[in-house]
Amino acid sequence: MKEIKLSRLAITLLFGAAIWLSPVPEGVKPEAWHLLAIFLATILGIILKAASMGTMCMMAIAAVALSGVLAPGNPSKSISLALRSFGDKVIWLIGISFFIARGFIKTGLGNRIAYLFVRIFGKSSLGLAYGLGLADLALAPAIPSNTARGGGIIYPIMKSMSISFDSVPDKPETHRKLGSFLTLNSYNMNLIASSMFLTGTASNPMCQKFAADLGIHITWMSWAIAGIVPGLVAFFVIPMVLYKVYPPELKKTGDAPALAKQKLAEMGPVTKNEWLMLLAFAVLLFLWITGDLFGIDATTTAFLGLVLLLLTYVLTWEDVKAEKGAWDTIVWFAVLVMMASSLNELGFIGWFSELIKTKIGDLSWQIAFPVIMIVYFLSHYLFASATAHVAAMYAALLGVGVSIGIPGLLLAFMLGFCGSFYGTLTHYGHGPAPVFFGSGFVDIKNWWTKGLITGVIMLVIYMVVGGLWMKVIGYY
Repeated sequence: MKEIKLSRLAITLLFGAAIWLSPVPEGVKPEAWHLLAIFLATILGIILKAASMGTMCMMAIAAVALSGVLAPGNPSKSISLALRSFGDKVIWLIGISFFIARGFIKTGLGNRIAYLFVRIFGKSSLGLAYGLGLADLALAPAIPSNTARGGGIIYPIMKSMSISFDSVPDKPETHRKLGSFLTLNSYNMNLIASSMFLTGTASNPMCQKFAADLGIHITWMSWAIAGIVPGLVAFFVIPMVLYKVYPPELKKTGDAPALAKQKLAEMGPVTKNEWLMLLAFAVLLFLWITGDLFGIDATTTAFLGLVLLLLTYVLTWEDVKAEKGAWDTIVWFAVLVMMASSLNELGFIGWFSELIKTKIGDLSWQIAFPVIMIVYFLSHYLFASATAHVAAMYAALLGVGVSIGIPGLLLAFMLGFCGSFYGTLTHYGHGPAPVFFGSGFVDIKNWWTKGLITGVIMLVIYMVVGGLWMKVIGYY
C-alpha cells in the first residue's frame, strides 16, 4: 500500500493554496492567515489520509519554515520557532507515558489485572462488561494510548471470552450471543476511562496545552477531580444502556471466572518485573496526585517513572527505541501544537473568538455552553482522528466560549472530556475503534446507531452531572 495518495495530496495542497491566496480578513495579520492555510491543509491531509500523519507534519514544518510566517525575513529564527514544540513538556509527558505503558504490556501486568477483574465480576454478561471496563479504568492513568490499552490488552481478552462462549467472529449468527455486546461496551468503557485522566489518552495533554495558552491552568490532579464523578456515572450507566438497546443473548457467563482463573494459573506467580512495574505505577500515581505539594511537575514525574523502569531492567533502551507509537506521537503532537499555539500568539484565535462573539454574543453563557458542546460533539463525524479534531477546534471553541462568558475551567474540561467520548459516534472515531470494529462482531449500522445513543447520553451526563460537580468543588 502506497503511503502517499497523490490525488488526495493534490486536493490538500490546492485547499491550502486557496486559503493562502484568498483575501486576508480585516483585523487578521497576513502571517496568521498564511499559517492558518498551512494548518488547515495539514488537518485536511490527515483527515483524507493523503499521507501518513508523520509525513503531513514534516511537510507542515517545512512549509512553516520556508514561508517565514513565524519570523518574516529571518530564516534561522523561522526554523527554530517551527521546531520549538519538540521541547514542550506536554509533548514529552505523553511520549514518556507511552514508554511506561510498554512496561505493562512487556511484563504481562496489564493482562493479569484484566483477568483478575474478569475473575471477580465475570459471572454474568453484564458483570463481564463491568469487569473488562474496570480493568481498562485501572490501567488508564498510566497508559495514555487508549489504542494500546483497549486494542492491546482489553480487546484480546474480550475476544477470547466471547469465543469461549461460542460467539465467534466468523459465524455472524453467533455475534449477538455475547461478542457484539462486549465489543461495543469495551470500546465505550475505553473512551470513558480515557476522559477521566490527563494521561488517559494522547489528546488530553494537548487540551491542557491549548487551555494554558488561554490562561487556564490544568494539572493532572485537577483533571482527575473534575472527571471522576461524571466519568463514574457514565461508567455505571453506559453498560446498562447497551444491555437494554443491544442486549446479549447470553445473560449468564458462569464459566468466565474459571477461564480467567485458568489464564492466571498459566501466567504463574507474579514475577519480579511485574512487582517492579506495579511499584513504578504506584510512584507515578502518588507524584501525579501530590506533585504540586512537592514542586514536582507531571512531566518530571513521568521521566522519574521511566528512569526507574530502565534502572531496574523492566525496560531496556531497546524497548524505548522500538516504541514507534511514542516517537510518532511526539512528532505529530509537536507539529500540531506548534501551529495551533502560534495561531493564538499571532492573534488569530482572539480575532475568531470576537467574530463569533458578535454573532452569538446576545446569548447567555448558559445557552452558549450547550451550543458549543453540541457543535464540537457532532463535528466529530468529519474527523478520523481525535487528535486532529482537538488541534482543529479545541482552542478556537474555548476562546469563543470564554469571550462570551462561559467559565474557563468548566468549558476547558468539558471540551477535553468530549475529546474522548465523541469517539463513540463512528467506527473510525478514536484510536481503538478500528481494532474493535475489525473484530466483525458489530456491523456499521449498529455501530453508528448505538454509538449515537451512547454518545448523546454521555454528553448529557458530562454536561449536567459534570457541570454540577464542578460547581460543587468550586471550579466555577
